[in-house]
Amino acid sequence: MKLYDYFRSSAAYRVRIALNIKGLDYEQRPVNLLKGEDADSGYRKTNPQGLVPCLLDGNNLVTQSLAICEYLDETHPKPPLLPGSALERAQVRALALMIACDIHPLNNLRVLGYITRELGASEVQKLTWYRHWIEEGFRAIETLLTDSEQNGPFCHGSQSTMADLFLVPQVYNARRFQVDLTAFPNIARIEHHCLAQQAFDRARPENQPDAT
Repeated sequence: MKLYDYFRSSAAYRVRIALNIKGLDYEQRPVNLLKGEDADSGYRKTNPQGLVPCLLDGNNLVTQSLAICEYLDETHPKPPLLPGSALERAQVRALALMIACDIHPLNNLRVLGYITRELGASEVQKLTWYRHWIEEGFRAIETLLTDSEQNGPFCHGSQSTMADLFLVPQVYNARRFQVDLTAFPNIARIEHHCLAQQAFDRARPENQPDAT
């Protein structure tokens, strides 16, 4: 397997965790987003969106972190990233999608670049924007975690699931931009527990070969 990756991409971070949980060997092919390598025509031939992550499994090309994680779970089902019942799978997917669809897209590198470059937002305004969407999303996630009957050391019970794969990288981003996590004790607790697991620790941005 080949993973087109960038050490600080939270979407790629999710996939690294999934690969580690599954115990799969993979070759990392860094795509430096800050240097514009995502816009390179060579990489665009691999992934027309120019985004990371992108997984090449033999001749099979899969893009988008959620699709990649689902693909890995279906092709390598042990240990599973989704729980057994339809309701529980829906609950885990909902948590993952709150991050993948509602928080992360508003705060990724190309959006931040656009609001500063094209709309003239200042650094203070950019950070205000970033923190607002993190905090709004985290408030809802914190409530769901608090009210869940499956409240445990992970987002959903005693085993890591896809929800944890998406939550931990988003908390990493929140910490990078100095979001106050005091109001989100469940989120902070789960992140701390996850990062004590080898699969999560190996996937940390600072532990990647292209980290600078």
